[in-house]
Order: sequence, then C-alpha cells, then structure tokens
Amino acid sequence: MNGLAAGPASNATCTTNKITINRYSECEWVTIHVDVIKVINGRPEIEGTVDFDVKHQMTLKVNSANWSEKFTVSKARITRAGNGVHVDIAAASGGGTKATVHFPQGHVLNSGAASGSVDYTTGAIPKGRVNAKAKTHYSYTFTKPGYTPGAVSYDSAVYRCDNYYGSRQANRSGCAIPEVPTAVSMVGIPYIDDGIHRLRSSGGHYGDPYGGKPLHWMINPTQEDKNRRAVCPRTAPPDMQRAGRTSCDEYPFASTKEGGTHLPANQREITWVHIQENRSQGGRITAWRGKMHVMDGDPFYVIA
Repeated sequence: MNGLAAGPASNATCTTNKITINRYSECEWVTIHVDVIKVINGRPEIEGTVDFDVKHQMTLKVNSANWSEKFTVSKARITRAGNGVHVDIAAASGGGTKATVHFPQGHVLNSGAASGSVDYTTGAIPKGRVNAKAKTHYSYTFTKPGYTPGAVSYDSAVYRCDNYYGSRQANRSGCAIPEVPTAVSMVGIPYIDDGIHRLRSSGGHYGDPYGGKPLHWMINPTQEDKNRRAVCPRTAPPDMQRAGRTSCDEYPFASTKEGGTHLPANQREITWVHIQENRSQGGRITAWRGKMHVMDGDPFYVIA
C-alpha cells in the first residue's frame, strides 16, 4: 500500500506563525507538512516530502451574519517524490452558518501559489436569538497517482452570530469572536468615573484594561437585581441626599458575573451619583453591547 501522511502546525500572526484575533477578525497562518509514503516489502518508506503554508484572513461583520474569508496556499517546497501532489480543500461551519469554499480543486502544490475564499451564509436569526458558537473546520485531501489519499484538518477561532437586539422593524444580526474582550468607557461620567478610579488606586483590578482581570457580562435580570440589592443600601446617606446624589452605582456592575458580593470587598465599591449619571451609563452600555455583540459570559474591560 502506498500513501500520503500529513500534519498541520497551526501557528500565525500572519507574520510570525501565530494565530491572531480581535473582536471581528482573525488571521491564521498554518504550516502543513506532507510525507509521501510508499510501502516497500510490507514496510512504509518516505519517498519524498511536501511543505507549504496557508494564510487565512477572516473578517466578520457587525451588521450582517454573512461574511467572507480569503486564503492563500503557498508554492510547496518539495523533496524527491513530493512532485505532483494534488490538494482539495473543504470547509464546514456550524451554529446555523454554512461555509462554501471557492478554490481550484486538484491544485498541484509545487506548481505555484493559489488563492481561494470561503463564503459564509447564515439563515435568518429570529429577534432576540443568539446562535450557538461555531468554528470553521478546514479539511485537506492530498492525492498523487499511485498513492492512497492522505488528509489533514484544523479549525479557525470560535465565532458566534446573533440578532439579540433585533426587532420586528430592524434586523440587527451580526457576528463576533466572543473570547476576545472588548471595552466600555466610563470617561466623562464624573462620579462613576471617579468611583472606579478610587477603587483601582486602592488595589481593585477587575475590569482594569491595564493588567487587570476582565469582567464577564451576565444576562440574568433576577440575579442582576439580587447583585444590586446585596451592595446598594435602600437610601442614600444624608450628605449624599443633600447633594442630590441619591442613585447608587455599583462596581463591578450588577449585570456582571462578578457583581454583587461575588468579589471580596476590596475589589468592589459603590458610588452615590445623580440619577442622570446612571441613566447616561445605562445608555452607553446598551449602545456598546449592541455594537460589540456582547452576550452572556463575554469578557470585557472598563475604561475609566
């Protein structure tokens, strides 16, 4: 029996062989090695090798659950019987998204570089719906006349599509890479901003983008209410009432996994603010969540 054996080495920042991602894109550089094997006298012998790189660039869309990806297959570096190895490339997705590959299938790897693309289409997402997380599974099949086909596969980063903020009047479907922390700014909301600063100056580090641990969003109104009641008194102290600062602002936010009393006292604080500040904060957070497709459990930081 003759055959081809292959294995991927997933590396990529598209320049240093290491995968890099942000909230809406990934760049993945994969190096693939193929051993061209022939069985001689009942024993497999390596008759040659093929080495090539695949560079992916995927960009998701904030306002659409359909997007595309480009990839390039380099000209292969071969030894001996590595000449004339063909490749076919396939891709599969999940979470309601279909992946369709466009590539010159049967491409001879040592004949030169070749480019391809993947189109992603997602079925209509009902309003308020968050699709299951998914990733692209890339599959390569290698063939050469007289040799049994070989194969290798690897995956993209995880992505997720939703229409959580959609309505009957507006479809707000979009997709993001949920493991990448985003950030919301409290700059310009005076007392709230100051309260977070005070906490951080005394050692509070959750949500701090400069070396702290991220917070994690929570979609659970019942627990959110419990978190707020656990740390906010029913009424403001007399001095705060005289100053008109009667609204309790808690940090970490009650709408986070770290809210309420889930963290030690030295990692949380409350600040009495004017009601307009809390309303301004609520509007800012809502706009940020919609733009960044922040869902339950997603990590994020707070700029203050």
